Amino acid sequence: MIAIFQKSNIWKLALMVMGSLILLLTILYSDFWPNNLRIKEEKHVFLFRQALEEFIKQDVGPNYSADITFLQTIIDSFPLPVIFEDETGYLEGQNFSEVELNDPDFLKRKKQEFLASGEKPIIGTGYAQNIYWFNSPVLNYIKLFPYVQGLLVGLYILLGYVLFNSSRRSEQNRVWAGMAKETAHQLGTPISAIMGWIEILKENNSEDTANMEIIEELKNDVNRLELVAERFSKIGSEPVLTETNIYEELVKVKEYFQKRAPKKVQFNFIQPDQVIVGRINRHLFDWVIENLIRNSLDAMDGQGVIGCKLHQTGDNIYIELTDDGHGISAANFKSVFKPGYSTKKRGWGLGLSLAKRIIEQYHGGKIFVKSSKPNEETKFCIILPSQ
Repeated sequence: MIAIFQKSNIWKLALMVMGSLILLLTILYSDFWPNNLRIKEEKHVFLFRQALEEFIKQDVGPNYSADITFLQTIIDSFPLPVIFEDETGYLEGQNFSEVELNDPDFLKRKKQEFLASGEKPIIGTGYAQNIYWFNSPVLNYIKLFPYVQGLLVGLYILLGYVLFNSSRRSEQNRVWAGMAKETAHQLGTPISAIMGWIEILKENNSEDTANMEIIEELKNDVNRLELVAERFSKIGSEPVLTETNIYEELVKVKEYFQKRAPKKVQFNFIQPDQVIVGRINRHLFDWVIENLIRNSLDAMDGQGVIGCKLHQTGDNIYIELTDDGHGISAANFKSVFKPGYSTKKRGWGLGLSLAKRIIEQYHGGKIFVKSSKPNEETKFCIILPSQ
């Protein structure tokens, strides 16, 4: 197996590793100073609690005369959310939002959260029989900051990767299109010359029936070369789709290969019960079928059966091409359509890649390996929209 574009996967892996390292370093760095702020905030909470406990120890007793002003000073110095509970169970909050302070159910829920956390309230007296204290909203935001920062950096790296990958693919498509058009241009001159020589041969052998048959076949092959050149010239251009009898188009390709395939290779193209018409570009569609048949012939060692079934379900046309050649491993069902994948010693591995592009980008369909059993049956499936 040859994969000449394997290095691109290595580059992708390297980019992913680098992106992961950048993300990790960013999280570690962004976690450093929020941790310092969190420690300071927790110290404030500790001092607040200690101040309240010391204040109550000094002023709670038979002659309780707590200085409310001093208590309020402690609360204002450490603007932490606090709930006071009196002897009747009435709850009063401070340092919450105005909406929360006017919501008795909210204060009850906060009290239950406090008790569920395992903390114990500070015991006072009077309207402050129990004092429930809470972390400030800032501390909660600080705890979430590293995760938010990591998420944002991760999204940024992901976006960069997607844009880079899209740009690279777009550039690759332009290279393919340019190479195809240049190939078509280069083929034009020798094809024209060969056509001229064929006409000369026809004039000189007009009475030789055997030679005329050979010359006619040569002419057919040159016409095929012209068709190939035309197909290459269409790569990168918007194709014109026309309503076509799909089975008749499949048979045309089959007949061309049937004359040139080994005698032990049989073609079994089953005609559907109804006429199936789809919108295709004939030149490009034929190219796809040719690629699939050619690959089947290469996998069959000169003998076997190449089959084709065609049916329509709803708005989709299904074409199934089969052969009983060497087969494809399940792990390579998707790889066969990647540029550079080839099992042949000679070949660039572009045939199926171009076939996938023609079917999916130009015809709005799908092409995939449906199943494969070595030396039994390999099935390619093409799905085309009927309209």
